Amino acid sequence: SFIWPLSGRITSGYGNRYIFGSYSYHSGLDFAGSYGAPIVAADGGKVIFAGTGTGSSWSLGNYVVIDHENGLRTTYGHCSSLCVSAGDRVYKGQTIARVGSTGRSTGNHCHFQVRSNGTIVNPWNYLP
Repeated sequence: SFIWPLSGRITSGYGNRYIFGSYSYHSGLDFAGSYGAPIVAADGGKVIFAGTGTGSSWSLGNYVVIDHENGLRTTYGHCSSLCVSAGDRVYKGQTIARVGSTGRSTGNHCHFQVRSNGTIVNPWNYLP
C-alpha cells in the first residue's frame, strides 16, 4: 500500500466536482500544504518524468511521475521545485519534490494521481 505524499488536508477529491460554476472531472486528490513543504514518494520505484508539463499536461506545472514497476504509476503535480530527475530510483517516503502552485492551480498543494496499467484510478483505493 502507498503512504500519503503529504500530510495535509485534502482540498479536492477524486471524480466529478463543482468548481468555478461548472462540473468537471478531477483525476486525483489535492493535498493542501505550505509552500516548500516536502512531497514524498508514496512507494518506491523509478522516476520516469520530472519536469514541467507541456501540451496536455501543462496544467500540472512542475511534476514527477514514478513507475512502481507493478502496473502502478503515481503523479505529483504543481510542485515549486523537484528533488529528483528522470531515471532516479526512489524509496517509499523519500522527498521527491516541494509543494507549490505551478500550472493551473488555485493555491499551494500537491495533486496526487494514480494510474493502473495506464488508466487513471481512484487514489483512495491505494491509500491507508
